[in-house]
Amino acid sequence: MTLSETDRQNIRLIVEQQLEAFQRDDAAGAFALASPGIQAQFSTPEKFVAMVKSAYSAVYRPRAVIFEQVAIVDGTPSQKLFLLSPNGHLVSAHYPMEKQPNGLWRIQGCFLNPIEGKTV
Repeated sequence: MTLSETDRQNIRLIVEQQLEAFQRDDAAGAFALASPGIQAQFSTPEKFVAMVKSAYSAVYRPRAVIFEQVAIVDGTPSQKLFLLSPNGHLVSAHYPMEKQPNGLWRIQGCFLNPIEGKTV
């Protein structure tokens, strides 16, 4: 799979917008940027945000965010970034993305990996 520069920019923008929606406690805005599969899994913005709050604190309230390049992982575009969690732990994050029939990108999930020994 090859991505255009526009696709790469749009993917980053979607992830940025979702992180910003979490910062504003905008459940509907954050949920709208998730893929249809994620939306079906959680059914409501409130259930989705409750899950993110409890299981993904680094995503819900990062102290810092550093974006890396979009990579192709197993044929799927994935936005890579580093997050500093509220408790000061550095984690790498991968956001697999899904292009919708209307051409818009949506977030298909988020995988966090702690970076051992890195606390700020």
